[in-house]
Amino acid sequence: MKNLLIFFGILLAVYITYRIYRYQTLDDGLDGLISNGAVILDVRTETEYKTGHIPGSENISLGTLRERYKELDPSKTYITVCSHGLRSVKAEHLLKERGFTKVYNGGAWIDLQNSLSQDEPR
Repeated sequence: MKNLLIFFGILLAVYITYRIYRYQTLDDGLDGLISNGAVILDVRTETEYKTGHIPGSENISLGTLRERYKELDPSKTYITVCSHGLRSVKAEHLLKERGFTKVYNGGAWIDLQNSLSQDEPR
């Protein structure tokens, strides 16, 4: 029982840390980067992308990004997104390992989309 409580405590701490990181990332000017031409790179599968995505985003799944990163321009700014934020973190690190310097984690695509739509003038 004690091990189970420790496990759930760690899980809760990781989740809270992720949520704080995600909100800080969204508040750190991703909308400004996008308005300055940053490319939203959706790293979900093609099937997931077809169910909904941010208009204008590019889709290269994380599974193919190791080969297809050559299709991207290292001088551009990229914001990686996925369904929950985990694959986008991996994609961000993968691109940085390959020399991309302007890559940011946008977390879950729907959260970024909602954040961007809240910033639009009404």
